[in-house]
Amino acid sequence: MRRTLTVAAATAALLLPAGPLPVAEAGSALPPPGRWSAREAETFWTADRMAAAAPMTLASAAPATDPGTGTGQDFDGIPVVGRMFVMKDGGAYFCTASVVASPGRNLVLSAAHCLLGTDARQVAFVPLYTADNPQPYGMFPVQRAADGRSKVWIDPRYKSLGADKGATLDVAFAQVGPDADGFPVEDVVGGNRLVTGAGYEHAKVSLIGYPASAARPRLCVNSTTKFTSKDAGIPGSFLRIDCTGYPGGTSGGPFLKNYDKVTETGDVVGVIGGWKTGGDTADTSYSSYFGPEIKKLYEQAVAGAKAA
Repeated sequence: MRRTLTVAAATAALLLPAGPLPVAEAGSALPPPGRWSAREAETFWTADRMAAAAPMTLASAAPATDPGTGTGQDFDGIPVVGRMFVMKDGGAYFCTASVVASPGRNLVLSAAHCLLGTDARQVAFVPLYTADNPQPYGMFPVQRAADGRSKVWIDPRYKSLGADKGATLDVAFAQVGPDADGFPVEDVVGGNRLVTGAGYEHAKVSLIGYPASAARPRLCVNSTTKFTSKDAGIPGSFLRIDCTGYPGGTSGGPFLKNYDKVTETGDVVGVIGGWKTGGDTADTSYSSYFGPEIKKLYEQAVAGAKAA
């Protein structure tokens, strides 16, 4: 499984919301419960710390077996997609995440296995991160309640079933606070439209992710197909897309349909995750199907963010 930190960590606890924050390791100061502002996030997530963050990965991905896959290419990126940084298991890690349109203009979308764990802390979304320009649109901290719990929504069955049996639910929404100037993320970079119930087969999908080996994000355009697992331990059907060069770090990257070059947004119909937490090679990626369960999860996130 190339995109999950460890199976044990992925199934250890549910960040819906997370449990009590752990004691900070030496040299790292945790913000007081209920506090985690953009200024604090910017102070903690320095350019060096972000550059040193490891991808959510278990091992190097196997090479492609199908030469007919779509070709992934590094590109300059788009503002609505970025890196999601998180401290967990004693280290700094990252996945890919994207802004999803919402009434509160403050929700981002990623994979559940990226944000799972009671020790996940100091979580922040950085739109259009690149090594040369690490904060072109600022930083948006994942919000925390007064008790210190992160405001992340993951279907509770993902925890109870585990990363394999719960693979069809490998989706997470997170509420982010405003940037250092007080602006919500959607006002700053825009937001993709969440689309559910659209089926598995799409003629043209843009896949965007942040590979561990690249200083910039990667883009590939290809069609998607329906993949039904024959592995009894990972039941369910998923979106599949063949695109080269999507190893660790790309988890949570959006499957975008109807991409608009003017607004630089599209309809998000999936995220890298699901079957074997996104795939077992770097050249074929999967997504949990965006059906009624994901629609309900989004509605819960909208309601929770509004009530905050």
